[in-house]
Amino acid sequence: MNNLKLEVTDQIAVLTISRPGALNALNSETLDELNVALTEIEARDDVKVVILTGGPDKKDNPFKSFVAGADIAEMVNFSAAEARAFGMKAAEPFFKLMNMRQVTIAAINGFALGGGCEIAMACDIRIAAENATFAQPETGLGIIPGFGGTQRLARLVGMGRAKELIFTCDNIDAAEAYRIGLVNKVVAKEELMDTAKKMASKIISKGSYAVSIAKAAINNGYDMDIKNAVEMEANLFGITCSTHDKTEGMTAFLERRAADLTDF
Repeated sequence: MNNLKLEVTDQIAVLTISRPGALNALNSETLDELNVALTEIEARDDVKVVILTGGPDKKDNPFKSFVAGADIAEMVNFSAAEARAFGMKAAEPFFKLMNMRQVTIAAINGFALGGGCEIAMACDIRIAAENATFAQPETGLGIIPGFGGTQRLARLVGMGRAKELIFTCDNIDAAEAYRIGLVNKVVAKEELMDTAKKMASKIISKGSYAVSIAKAAINNGYDMDIKNAVEMEANLFGITCSTHDKTEGMTAFLERRAADLTDF
């Protein structure tokens, strides 16, 4: 992979977007590599959590950019058909981040602009360094967000705030992103990866199959009416009650010991 780095340790995959000359901007090659990497990771039983982050810039500064956006140099001469194809190319790995059985955490270590904000929103959980900056600047370029921004942002922060951010192209800092619900947590930049890994380890200590089913229930039920969503949840609850982890987890609880949860 030319633009990604993957490290797997203790059931945590750290996937780093690394285009130091372009502030980790997303071009077609990077999106293709991301799709391949996530497909491979999803098939691995030894990975329970994926942490997505941005690599250092040319000056070896790890705290400048998470993903500075889509690659404008590639996009500038797009036709309408080419732009649509580019958006759909991004949709595939972004939906993998959203729907894969592993939990996905965005560790946002700097600029998360345009496509950078959009890829972070595709993850299950977002942890921002205190120096992170967020924006959807597309309308200032005469376009709209094309990697899911008009849809995911409204679902995360509400329609009114999403419209304000997209219409004005305003940058917001990490504290404001936390206040409006765009990120889950803000930490000192030096603590970002340790915080993400500690959260990942806590998630891994739970029933991995149950976590994956809970993720599916939340994702699939979000746009359902409540009656059908609750019925779907009951069906999935029944499935989890047929597993080894359910028997082990409840037995351990009654016996007042730590559970050995192994299902995935």
